[in-house]
Amino acid sequence: MDISITPSLLRGSLRLPPSKSISHRLLICAAMADGASQIDNLLECMDSHATIDALTALGAKIQGENGKYTIEGIKAPKSEAFVDCRESGSTLRFMMPIFSAYGCEAEFTGRGKLPERPITPIIKPMCDNGAVFRTDKMPYKIGGRLSAGKYYIDGSVSSQFITGLLFALSRLDGDSEIIVTSPLQSKPYIDITINCMMRFGVIVTQTENGYFVKGNQRYIPQCCTVEADMSQSAFFVVANVLGCNINITNINPDTLQGDRAILDIAGKFRNCGDLSVINAADIPDLVPIIAVMMSFWNKPSVISDCGRLRVKECDRLKATAELINGLGGNITEHKDSLEIRPVSSLCGGTVNCHNDHRIAMAAAIAAVKCKDRVIIKDAQCVDKSYPKFFDDYTSLGGIADVI
Repeated sequence: MDISITPSLLRGSLRLPPSKSISHRLLICAAMADGASQIDNLLECMDSHATIDALTALGAKIQGENGKYTIEGIKAPKSEAFVDCRESGSTLRFMMPIFSAYGCEAEFTGRGKLPERPITPIIKPMCDNGAVFRTDKMPYKIGGRLSAGKYYIDGSVSSQFITGLLFALSRLDGDSEIIVTSPLQSKPYIDITINCMMRFGVIVTQTENGYFVKGNQRYIPQCCTVEADMSQSAFFVVANVLGCNINITNINPDTLQGDRAILDIAGKFRNCGDLSVINAADIPDLVPIIAVMMSFWNKPSVISDCGRLRVKECDRLKATAELINGLGGNITEHKDSLEIRPVSSLCGGTVNCHNDHRIAMAAAIAAVKCKDRVIIKDAQCVDKSYPKFFDDYTSLGGIADVI
């Protein structure tokens, strides 16, 4: 599906979709609980349904629709399972240690760029503690059973590996410790994990070099509501910076989501604060839309520490540079950063999303500052995280036509 956007300012009220990150984590906590849990306002998207399918394959019973779900915790875990992670890196990286903790022989497959996304950091610590990787490329076939112990893990590739271990280690027979051997990226996502576990009665203790997880902890069933997604808020927060007038009605000001940083960054943009270098180590999902915003700042800027974006749904650094330059901006791609020189406006043009939902949505927001229309190729990729994005966009007065 290609979409043509005619430049126009967005105005009106908007209720953001639920957080994808929190939806994943609450589903997992509920599936590990002893009894039935209720989750309201769960995000309906490809990634969350990949996690639902994975938990069902392990033995949870999950029913619901339209964001309201009942989850019966795993009573008799399956001894064998096939897991289609679709394109969800979270599902793959969370579920591998969880399935191994239950002693389930599992085969994990996926599509798109997922087979190319790295899992190397999780293989050695899992194999050192009882797991067996029967293949080293997708489909990944994993056997054995995790045991309690020390887990040494590289924290520079993705925090998702640590999140998966936190869930898994909490149910092992014995206490465990995660030792992070390199600077940790995206720590706020681990904070979200720990908070979700705490809501279900499970405690993780941060240590000097990582995390301590007591074994044999019991997840207590809960009724939960998923808060709004700050990653998705960023597109509309930036739209307001670029001249739109959108009232976002459901932001949680006390959220632990690291992407709440967009509020501070946008505030500095409006008030001419120092944005010459924006460190993206903890906010990788914001890079495409920040690049759009900084194309209209009053001086050159750099988005740094974002080399990990080369192994997302696409090479997101390269795709972001192509997006901006293709619309008439001026951005230079470096190994792990983007250098941006401001322009007064963009021209318009055609954007190849490379099957990346965040590139598609950033392009739609960039269109509000374009002189001519913007064609977004394969725009259906927004289904990965925000299926109703273009519905919301047009409800705010955006002109988006399927072509």
